[in-house]
Amino acid sequence: MPKISKTLMKLKHQYCSAVVVAAGSSQRMGEDKLALTLGGVPVLLRSLLCLERCEEIDEIIVVTQPESLAPVSRMCKNGGVTKASKVVCGGSTRTQSALSGVCAANRRAKIICIHDAARPFASSGLITAVVRAAADYKSAAPAVPVKDTIRIVRGGEGSETPDRDSVFAMQTPQAFDADIIKAALTAAVQSGRSYTDDCAAAEAIGVQTHLTCGDEDNIKLTTPLDIPLAEAIAAKRSAEK
Repeated sequence: MPKISKTLMKLKHQYCSAVVVAAGSSQRMGEDKLALTLGGVPVLLRSLLCLERCEEIDEIIVVTQPESLAPVSRMCKNGGVTKASKVVCGGSTRTQSALSGVCAANRRAKIICIHDAARPFASSGLITAVVRAAADYKSAAPAVPVKDTIRIVRGGEGSETPDRDSVFAMQTPQAFDADIIKAALTAAVQSGRSYTDDCAAAEAIGVQTHLTCGDEDNIKLTTPLDIPLAEAIAAKRSAEK
């Protein structure tokens, strides 16, 4: 039975390209956060290896700054990222960078997932779940419930408190039907819009997002306060091996 199940999964598999957006400026971190090491491994390499180890991912495209093209290519080669097919230049906004990576995806790609390079702890299970959900729902993303009470303030005056049970923090990778995300990001760039979340671009053209279970370990490194937590997660992962 296990052999039959594995064969069926291979037959159902759709070619998936992963775009890793690594062209940011790390302004809030105060230094290049992707070059920081966690357990001796650079953040960017950790993020790439998460995708490398997932069987659902067929190729990886890294989007970076022009001056980083050669160093990132060497990192992929020396770090064992065998699925890395291209390293391309990003744009001036995250949306432009995401579109650059999406346009570089293999023509066979039916699913494209987009991942923040600053999330170095995405598990294979999380990635698999979101890629498979995208095959069914066209747009999917992992999310976790928020712990704090959220206040929405408009114009510095009126505010409201949404029901906490209805508020989720979005994570990456976010996965999409290839044609849909190409159209969504193209429309966003052409209209001059920039999104921090690629699902928002899909929703702007009428495609709703299916949420999968996120992981509290799947943090995004943004400020120096995130580093101690990231080091603790890296140490925990190392001890579990």
